[in-house]
Amino acid sequence: HDTGLSIKKCDFKITVNNNNHHTEEISTERLMVRRGQPFTITVSFSAPIHSYLQQLKRTFLVVQTGSHPSKADGTQIEFPISSLGDQKQWSAALEEQDPCFWTISVHTPANAPIGQYGLLLRASKSYCLLGNFTLLFNPWCQDDEVFLCNEAQRQEYVLNQEGIIYWGTENAILAQPWDFSQFEEDIVDICFALLDVGERHQRDKDHIQRKNPIYICRTVAAMLNCDEFRGILTKCGTGQCYNGTPPSKWLGSSPILRQWVASQCKPVSYGQCWVFAAVMCTVLRCLGIPTRVVTGFTWAHDTNSSLTVHEYYGEDGTLLTQDKSARVWTFHVWNECWMARADLLPEYSGWQALDATCQEKSKGPSFCGPAPVQAIKEGDTEVDYDVCYFFAAINAKCQVWIQKADDTLKPALGGTKYTGNNISTKSVGSERCEDITHNYKHPEGSLQEKEVLDKAYRKIKKLETTNGSTETQFSSIPTALDEPVNLFIQLQSNSSLLLGQDVPLSIEVFNHSGGEKATHMVVVAQSLHYNGVPITQLWKEEFHFILKSNEANNLQVFVPYSRYRKELGENHLLRLTAMLRDQDSFYIYFAQEEISICDPPLTIEFPENMVQYQPSTAKISLVNPLTEPLEKCVIVVEGRGLIYRQRKYRLGSVQPKSIQQLQIPFTPTQAGPRRLTAHLTCLQLQNLKSYKTIDIAAA
Repeated sequence: HDTGLSIKKCDFKITVNNNNHHTEEISTERLMVRRGQPFTITVSFSAPIHSYLQQLKRTFLVVQTGSHPSKADGTQIEFPISSLGDQKQWSAALEEQDPCFWTISVHTPANAPIGQYGLLLRASKSYCLLGNFTLLFNPWCQDDEVFLCNEAQRQEYVLNQEGIIYWGTENAILAQPWDFSQFEEDIVDICFALLDVGERHQRDKDHIQRKNPIYICRTVAAMLNCDEFRGILTKCGTGQCYNGTPPSKWLGSSPILRQWVASQCKPVSYGQCWVFAAVMCTVLRCLGIPTRVVTGFTWAHDTNSSLTVHEYYGEDGTLLTQDKSARVWTFHVWNECWMARADLLPEYSGWQALDATCQEKSKGPSFCGPAPVQAIKEGDTEVDYDVCYFFAAINAKCQVWIQKADDTLKPALGGTKYTGNNISTKSVGSERCEDITHNYKHPEGSLQEKEVLDKAYRKIKKLETTNGSTETQFSSIPTALDEPVNLFIQLQSNSSLLLGQDVPLSIEVFNHSGGEKATHMVVVAQSLHYNGVPITQLWKEEFHFILKSNEANNLQVFVPYSRYRKELGENHLLRLTAMLRDQDSFYIYFAQEEISICDPPLTIEFPENMVQYQPSTAKISLVNPLTEPLEKCVIVVEGRGLIYRQRKYRLGSVQPKSIQQLQIPFTPTQAGPRRLTAHLTCLQLQNLKSYKTIDIAAA
């Protein structure tokens, strides 16, 4: 008497299950479920079963994951179908039975490894494959380490496929759109392929590790930038990025991930910090870890945990590249992911900073994190992982030195810069910029800030003495501020200007001393990469004047557009510096300002009251503010649910001081808030992006 069950078919109830598990955006064809939450299947038999209770005793479900599933390492699990089920481990309960079919509820533990699973049914000795499913992290489940209790935050940090990444300067923060597209159908498979490749490189075949969100974050971060093995992206060095896509041209993550898979996992060219962070956000949101992209302004990179960073200028006022030393970046972009840290004290749970951009580190991998943001704020620099790197990057002081012709260094007075300002991220459910600096730092000048800095400074000093490091070469130089300050200099400009405008500079010089001073001043404008590497000196003027005691001198000068237009660099950043020398003293007084040159406006207009499936037209207008034509203009337009993939429009030349308009016909296929993005490139501009969100009424 054969006890095997003859199974006709198995219904995975994909629509219902995927809706319950918030994965209906990923697929309507495949079962995608989140751990710690049951899903339901119906098994139909080809012959009716009459004594179902006896049959049930002999029937088991089997789940397996990984290339070599085995019971020993927990990648193959067999469990009975009972009448109850168990919340804490793999279990199954019979919900409904009939001689011809059983409806079974399958419960997965909240700490199960994520991955692609096979589901089998074993009756006595015979096995039958019911089908495959994908298991993801579950921020909706209280027992999952990535549980996030606020629904609006889950909508933003897990389910929102569109984001905004901030850049520019701390006084003029700019927004650029990014399409995370974490739920496009093939992305989930690419994410698991990425984990497979990462584990092969780490010789880490242990699928059971995949239950741990920290492990997943570190594996993905290692895959993003790795110079050691086939990472996803190649970092674009300073200067031109040939034979690849310049970092500023990407509009979203999916083309990068698809290109990586299509080229047999060869790194895609090119990435910069915001591209690494954006792709990281796509992968982690796809796998179910709440993630956001964060930008900090004035970031000290590669300080090797030192709380001082140095900038060197020549006597002519130009910034010098000391390639080996740490640099102050105008902005830096990293990620935060949300999780409980079971490996640390409870107060360290919550947002974790994760930075996939390559770091020069004395030991360990070249990425940083996950580091509890709370530990960064409290200066607990010994906490895992890499808290000290984040702490130094946003708390280091930058001292300016003037390198003289004979290579001696002189401290510049007034040249101190403070790092880690205006830390920003997109706010929940809106396109506003949210300042989260208070999560990373106590209020400036507060007693807590002083206590935290003292504590961290003591710990870092202790590290230096135990490692026998000689990194304190500057401690012997007298600190600049012990000197009598006789002169004062201040430099001001507009924090952002429209391309084509001359840059106005206002310089105020004041003589505090009792006597008359003969002074010499050099004012310089130079273009800069966002990572603090100078491109070229664009403009320089020198002034000689005599200041009477307690007299102020106000100068207004302009850097003409004709001087900065040619070599502005991809991020349109200008560093303005003024160096003042008192002719009969040793001291040099210094002031600096960083400004953004903004692209001309590209505006998008929609008609009112747009309805799903009804043809419509958007209007894009480009203003050319220059006195020369914009040549070889191309506009690329995309928008999920509005336009299929991407469309390219060639506009040719746009005449000086004129407006060019473009009609974009489209039929919205999805209801709700939808975003249209336009990216213009021409000979003069590479990085002009614009976006607008519109609410589409359901048909």
